[in-house]
Amino acid sequence: MAKNGSNKEVVIQLEFDDNRLLTNLFGEHNQHLSRIEKLLEVQVASRGNVVAITGEPKAAEIAKAVLNALHTRLTRGLDVDLAEVDSAIRLIQSPADEATQAVDDQILSIPTRRKHITPRSPTQANYIKSLRSHHMVFGLGPAGTGKTYLAVAQAVSMLLSGQIERIILSRPAVEAGERLGFLPGDLRDKIDPYLRPLYDALEDMLPMDQIIKRLDNGEIEVAPLAFMRGRTLSNAFVILDEAQNTTHIQMKMFLTRFGENSRMVITGDMTQIDLPTGELSGLQEAVMILKDIKEIDFVHFSYKDVVRNPLVSRIIKSYEAIS
Repeated sequence: MAKNGSNKEVVIQLEFDDNRLLTNLFGEHNQHLSRIEKLLEVQVASRGNVVAITGEPKAAEIAKAVLNALHTRLTRGLDVDLAEVDSAIRLIQSPADEATQAVDDQILSIPTRRKHITPRSPTQANYIKSLRSHHMVFGLGPAGTGKTYLAVAQAVSMLLSGQIERIILSRPAVEAGERLGFLPGDLRDKIDPYLRPLYDALEDMLPMDQIIKRLDNGEIEVAPLAFMRGRTLSNAFVILDEAQNTTHIQMKMFLTRFGENSRMVITGDMTQIDLPTGELSGLQEAVMILKDIKEIDFVHFSYKDVVRNPLVSRIIKSYEAIS
């Protein structure tokens, strides 16, 4: 490390052994380096396999750690894109005890047919660990934090490895005050818009022909919450999405479907309840009632965990400030 003439700035040099990975590390037209420069307010210059980082000491050290983490990711055969650059910065900037485990992509990677899915925030890392170690998990927090996506990934991974026999994905059919009866078409036409986000997650992890085959043979089921009544769900990974829109009766019904050798994940955002005014959310009630059961884990996400466009995180933070 050498000073560049300023008392406030340092220059840190990195040298990478495997030149074949540098194109992917730097990104097309060096866009990954540009992203690091913008987010950390440093300057990054590359010549051959040597990278020079100029900036304030803390920011320069973070940039160095980010580049090393991304390079390690590439050596493990995992992809690097702008979203991974953002997540690496987020992880490195988190407290050391949270970041150490989360940055280890190899340990926390969830394998699916299309890709290996890795955590993009310390909370996501804790969530993955919880999905592996608990039979019932509540994922609570704002949209865009990966609550449902990671749960679906874990379900797909367990199905592919033979740990479970089927995946059941469900949602209450309530959105922004609308009800099924007011929508055009037959039952499938009415419910598909509510279940589309679950299909989207599946398509990111399995080839379409496999999704169709597994839907046809019952290994994967995507259905509204009302279809769960009267069933016992054994040897399954069951996910209830948008659970903030369940009633007391619906939530109790769902939780008591829990069968042998099953996993159950309940996700929701208690700031986006679409139930009639004055009706208590089944999710809110369940969190209060079940919070002391040690076998059930509750993972709380915040705007800091949003992995969509960074603007979404700022929007959520602004709304939280006035609530």
